Amino acid sequence: MPRNKEQSHERIIAAAKAEFLSCGFETASMRRIAANAGITVSGLYKHFPNKEEMFAALVQPMMDEFYTLYRQKEKQEYDAIKQIGSAAAFLNEDAVYVMHFIYDHLDAFKLLVCCSQGTRYEDYTHTLAAMEEESSLRFIEALRQRGDHVPDFERREFHLLVSANVEAVLQPVRHDFTREEALHYAQTINTFFAKGWRWLCGME
Repeated sequence: MPRNKEQSHERIIAAAKAEFLSCGFETASMRRIAANAGITVSGLYKHFPNKEEMFAALVQPMMDEFYTLYRQKEKQEYDAIKQIGSAAAFLNEDAVYVMHFIYDHLDAFKLLVCCSQGTRYEDYTHTLAAMEEESSLRFIEALRQRGDHVPDFERREFHLLVSANVEAVLQPVRHDFTREEALHYAQTINTFFAKGWRWLCGME
């Protein structure tokens, strides 16, 4: 990409982020984005075919990175099952681990949490909850295969608990917590949920 086009692209990205954060996706204006980026609307479309692809450029890289780290953490948890007691330790740290990532990418998460209505990302919480539910069920099955007693549970209730846990982690973004406040809250989440998850997994 030529340097002048690269500079225009950077200005567009900055203007788009500010517009989406201020107005949300549905009411964001391509004309305002173009004006704030110092280019014409037709010039804007040379960089992005539509408004949603512009939004995707702001959030998809973060989501790809998050999914990669999620799978790495997932593998660590499964490996820990081989050591008695080690698996339970992960239930005490997950929220803090995720909260650090969220606040390292806060603008992208604000876009997802507060501004994604009308895009293909508007159901992101359901996607995250589905990932977490699938992973948790595999984790529980691995415990059972190891010989641990994991009580039976109602799957619909399990789905609701996982969804509630995922949504709880995202609340600081909705309420504009500082990083320090969010990390303190993450520790509170761990204390609140971890005992219940350990009980559900037969660890208490």
